[in-house]
Amino acid sequence: MKIAVTTVGPSLDEQVESRFGRTPYYLFVDTETMEFEAVQNPNVAAGGGAGIQSAQLMSDHGVQYVLTGNCGPNAFQVFSAAGIQVIVGVSGIARQAVEQFKTGVFTASNQPNVASHFGMGGGQNLGGGRGMGMGGGRGMGMGGGRGMGMGGGRGMGGGQAGFPGVAPQPQVPAKDEANALEEEARLLEKQLQDIKRRIDKIKKG
Repeated sequence: MKIAVTTVGPSLDEQVESRFGRTPYYLFVDTETMEFEAVQNPNVAAGGGAGIQSAQLMSDHGVQYVLTGNCGPNAFQVFSAAGIQVIVGVSGIARQAVEQFKTGVFTASNQPNVASHFGMGGGQNLGGGRGMGMGGGRGMGMGGGRGMGMGGGRGMGGGQAGFPGVAPQPQVPAKDEANALEEEARLLEKQLQDIKRRIDKIKKG
C-alpha cells in the first residue's frame, strides 16, 4: 500500500509535521517494503490554496492514506473526492508513525480538524472551537465539539528556503519554538482533562 506522511525533512527518521498543506516534505511510502520517495512541498509558501494543491499532489501520486498532524476543510474535500483516507493527530518520528499505521493503531478521520488557513500564522485558530464539532483528541472523533483552539497554528513557516522563486524565511529561534510547544502541550493536557470529565459525567449519567 502507498501512503504519504508529512515531515519536517526528507527522511523516515524525521519528525512528522503538524501542517498538511505547508509541510516542508511529503514522504511517499510503500508500507510493504518501507521504500519511500521524499518530495519537497511546492506549495509551502503559497499565498492561498496550499491545502487543495497539496491534496491534489497526493492524488497524483496514487496514495491511499495520508498521515499528518492537522487537515483543513479544503484539503479534506479533495481527499474525499479522490477516495483518499486522512489520519490526523499523528506525531513523533515518521518511521514509527508508519509502523503504527501498519498495526492498525490509527483510525481515518471523517472530518477536518482545523479551520481553513491553519498554519499560516497570525492567529489562525478555531476561536476556541466551541460548537465547531471538530471533536477533541486532535480530531480523532472524540466528539464534544470543543475543537483545537490552539491559536496561531504554531504558524512557524521557518526556514523553508530552496524552492524556486521563493524568498527564504527567517528561522524561528529554538527558544520560541520550545515555548510554543510547551503552550501546545498545556492546551492539549487541558483538553484531555475536559474529555475525561465528560466521559466520567456520561458514565455517571
